[in-house]
Amino acid sequence: MERQSYSIVLSGEAGQGLQTIESLVISLLQKSGYHAFIAKELMSRVRGGNNTSEIRISSSRVQAFVDRIDVLIVLSKDGLDRLLDRIDEKTLIIGEKDYIQARKTGARLYPVNVKEQMQKVGSQIYANTFFVGMLSTLFSCEEEIARSLLSDRFSSKGESVVENNLKAFDFGKEAAKKSDYHFSIQRDVSVTKMKAIKGFETIGIGALSGGCNFVASYPMSPSTSVLVYLASHERSHSVLVEQAEDEIAAINMALGAWYAGARAMVTTSGGGFALMTEGISLSGITETPVVVHLAQRPGPGTGLPTRTEQGDLNLALYAGHGDFPRVILAPGTWEDGVLLSHQAFEIADAYQVPVFILTDQYYLDGEGVMEKIDFSKLERTNHVIESDASYKRYKITDSGISERAIPGQGKGYVCVDSDEHTEEGRITESAAVRQAMMDKRMRKLSAYKDIEPRVIGAKHYTTLVVGWGSTYGAIEEAIATLDDEGVAFAFFPQVYPLPSGTREILEKAEHLILVENNASAQFGQLIRRDLGIIFDTTILKYNGSPFSVEQLVERIGEVLA
Repeated sequence: MERQSYSIVLSGEAGQGLQTIESLVISLLQKSGYHAFIAKELMSRVRGGNNTSEIRISSSRVQAFVDRIDVLIVLSKDGLDRLLDRIDEKTLIIGEKDYIQARKTGARLYPVNVKEQMQKVGSQIYANTFFVGMLSTLFSCEEEIARSLLSDRFSSKGESVVENNLKAFDFGKEAAKKSDYHFSIQRDVSVTKMKAIKGFETIGIGALSGGCNFVASYPMSPSTSVLVYLASHERSHSVLVEQAEDEIAAINMALGAWYAGARAMVTTSGGGFALMTEGISLSGITETPVVVHLAQRPGPGTGLPTRTEQGDLNLALYAGHGDFPRVILAPGTWEDGVLLSHQAFEIADAYQVPVFILTDQYYLDGEGVMEKIDFSKLERTNHVIESDASYKRYKITDSGISERAIPGQGKGYVCVDSDEHTEEGRITESAAVRQAMMDKRMRKLSAYKDIEPRVIGAKHYTTLVVGWGSTYGAIEEAIATLDDEGVAFAFFPQVYPLPSGTREILEKAEHLILVENNASAQFGQLIRRDLGIIFDTTILKYNGSPFSVEQLVERIGEVLA
């Protein structure tokens, strides 16, 4: 009997090579015609501990974590410890005999002699490929595709390494065939034309599409993956990547790059962004564009460095001293990641404001399948002008936007000052000029076209669930599971400014439910502040883990009962 989806969990130690299985399996599933999604739980250590990866295989689009475990692959002796509450009698546990019997679970057990088999191959390092072979066979993936992926992945390491991986794959395939287990799920041929992608890649791809040609950052998880991705494309896409000495230097380098005509970005996490706030203010008063990717993780302080949370919306919303406009975007789907990151550069350039892209560990470290994007349809507009002799960098205009010129390109003098300044950019303490300049800056977004919320589900809803960022997948699947004609989901890819259609969308509902991965309902606070609308129910989670579909089905279901 075919099912709509399965959940496979890999449980092993940091440094044991889970990423090898993940990257191979997600590509194998996509090329075999399966929708798939990977969510990762990482401990804050280089080696040891226990990391898990959940692979969802589905007959339809999927981008959400579930508590249920259908197949558990145990790669280390402590691999069961943290998963006992997610295992039941329907779970199939695969691994070395002593590993899978380390705890009483009541699950179905299938011991495999991986260590013994890998001795025949020549090294225990090939154990990961053994399990790729097992999964490939259990889920009827295309064998030739799997072999091709393995050959491509390890070709740079020599023919013998490729041959040993193929042997390990065959051992895993035979182990699966000897079992009584097989999992049937409907394929979708359209998936074979899609792309297997990682969350951090969507941000990097969108940035490159948006014309990003300079990146300055100081490494901080989980944002570092974006920096590394862009560095890997430094030559192919003519982007200069600078690992700064600290976050203060990084933001100022980015502002300098925009001043000189580049399109620049910084990528950081909460603690690093906190150090950048004076630079954010500098962007505000000098009207220098900048794009900041803020990868959220639990705080305060160092918090949980490798876990997930939506706790930095207020940080982005109120960062910097004084008043100045800003735009905050938060992707939910892989397509959002690419398109919003592209759009961030367009917005920053057009309106000369800081634009923040908010993601989190769950989104960045996740992997999935997305439709290919036609980049030829994405506009890229350069708003820089060539100055004349009468050029005024801060000329007061009805729109609030002054023409931006680059030093050395034209006859005018491009004077920029971090103090309050005249239209020419000269420092001033005139009260009249101060007020005129503040008014000018504050009306810069008056012509900005909002990215409106997407309403998914019932058109004539009585209950509306509201979410932003990485909660998208879990909320969408929970709403579909509940299948209630009176329930819809409003997703906000732009969280600030609140889109113009927000009030109308919210006031249509009789009952409002807010879902946020933080402790204080930060987006709910913003809506209450700006619109005076209070949510009837808030569903919050802040233990470092993402929402599961089951949790939201239960909590939303309680409201509907």
